[in-house]
Amino acid sequence: MLPQETRDWARQLLANEAADETSVTTGPAFLRVYEKLRRSLCAFAGIAGFRALATRALTLAKAEAPSLRALQVTADGDLQGLSEIEPQTEMHNGEDGEVSLIAHLLGLLITFIGESLTLRLVQDAWPEAGRENCNSGDGATA
Repeated sequence: MLPQETRDWARQLLANEAADETSVTTGPAFLRVYEKLRRSLCAFAGIAGFRALATRALTLAKAEAPSLRALQVTADGDLQGLSEIEPQTEMHNGEDGEVSLIAHLLGLLITFIGESLTLRLVQDAWPEAGRENCNSGDGATA
């Protein structure tokens, strides 16, 4: 189970992206967050590394949010099946699938590369991303 701080961090990234009126990228905030993470992580770990991480995060998120069942990660790390996702308003166990997927992606990064490097990669995409929400749940903040 992911620490609440990781879920809160995912919510913060989604909220920041939704509120970004200067974004030239169109589409839902969830997809923009995913794409920014993909670009940052592909530069760090390559497409295969990102795809493996995203596939595992999606598998974990599907267990919490069955509304994601139609999604798949493609060979280049894109998400396929977005048009089949149930509306964001449907909640499962108090957590929507979009937050769950982003939170699991962040959680896996923290597990594999550590909090400091995860924060650095996130700040590549969102320079204003704060350190206060990158916490592994053990009381140690990045």
